[in-house]
Amino acid sequence: MTLNLGHYIYIFFILVILLTMILKKDTVVPCILGIFCLGLFFEGSISKAVISIFNSFIISLNELGPIILIISIMVALSKTLETNDSIEYMIKPFSQIIKNSDSAFFVTGIVMLILSWFFWPTPAVALVGAIFLPVAKRAGLPAIGVAVALNLFGHGLALSTDFFIQGAPAITSGAAGIEISEVINDGMILYWVMAIVTISIAFWSLRKDIKQGKFDEELSKKEDTIVKNFNNKAKITAFAVVIAFIIDIILMYKFDLKGGDASALLGGSAVFLVILINLMNFGKDSLDKTCSDIIEGFVFAIKIFGAIIPIAAFFYMGEKVPLTNVFGDVLAKGSEGLLSDIGICISNTIPLNKIAVASIQTVVGAITGLDGSGFSGISLVGSLASVFGSSINVSKGALAALGQIAGIWVGGGCLVPWGLISAAAICGEDPVELAKRNFKPIIIGLVATTIVAIFIL
Repeated sequence: MTLNLGHYIYIFFILVILLTMILKKDTVVPCILGIFCLGLFFEGSISKAVISIFNSFIISLNELGPIILIISIMVALSKTLETNDSIEYMIKPFSQIIKNSDSAFFVTGIVMLILSWFFWPTPAVALVGAIFLPVAKRAGLPAIGVAVALNLFGHGLALSTDFFIQGAPAITSGAAGIEISEVINDGMILYWVMAIVTISIAFWSLRKDIKQGKFDEELSKKEDTIVKNFNNKAKITAFAVVIAFIIDIILMYKFDLKGGDASALLGGSAVFLVILINLMNFGKDSLDKTCSDIIEGFVFAIKIFGAIIPIAAFFYMGEKVPLTNVFGDVLAKGSEGLLSDIGICISNTIPLNKIAVASIQTVVGAITGLDGSGFSGISLVGSLASVFGSSINVSKGALAALGQIAGIWVGGGCLVPWGLISAAAICGEDPVELAKRNFKPIIIGLVATTIVAIFIL
């Protein structure tokens, strides 16, 4: 395979995007310029190159649209559930089993994990943090311990796996040209290795500091737990939501619903729950409240994905079908896309093996997470998974999952200080200090996960 100027333009802008991430700057402009330069080469016209920018955004929006929708709807549901304290009622049984610092850490983390899987970490962190912080401190867990649990279970484990909403694996698999199920199934062992190693080390370090008395002064100041009397509406709402999602999960397994179908089932159920709960709470005013909740959900999703759409658009141009949809039949005969061609060339000139590609995926994934988003770079690691997987004939799903893990655990709200402000703020802790405490466990976790990936590829 002979590379032409289009391939070199694509390589150049990938390097520019990586450099931009290292410098902690947004990558939207380099991605747009990359699409424009590809348009100039393939179309030979400034006007058509400008048009290609917008058309590539449409391709990206078509790919990401279902993800944006499901996240919007689930956030809207979380807003609806806040109106009558029904989420707090759902969490109440968990808070009653907290007896010491160990149980406080894991109960807080598991509740955060469950809510984050269904409602995403950002809406969940404020709620779980506010409810569990006083309970955990009374049990002997310092505020920084609560923040660590919120971070690692929510922004780390829940966001990097994303088994139910499937936003992260959808983006990664789309860029890799594979099914969502391949990223989830092939990477399953990697998700849990990362989680178990990282959380275990973080817990051990925290427990050691507690035993050494580093938090004695803080823990000597007991906080009162606010006791709420929940009305029947909160109880009925909580019961309805739990039953609805249990039924959804049963239907997913019974009818083998995966990917878009599974997300559609969750999303449709959530829409009905938003309508019915608001109708019960607000009666004739429920129409306006439902509209308001859905708007809030979309505002939240667009804030996250507004920058990801142009970034993903550039990386989608590395695949054959999106590229030809924007520029027409411009690829050479036998080409399977820019990234595929580049991968074949690399494999013919540079000796690639499992150790090399796994290490590159982890490093690049971590670099892409430096912007504090966690999502802006997973299109890149998905694309690299496609290249490396084809080059040395290994699992593209496992490689994509490895890059996804590195990008999200670093940038999704666990390691980069400006990405974990929400968890730190709700616990009254310094984001930099929280990042420092997370640093060693996450780095060790990434090393362990990369080693395991080398063996399973």
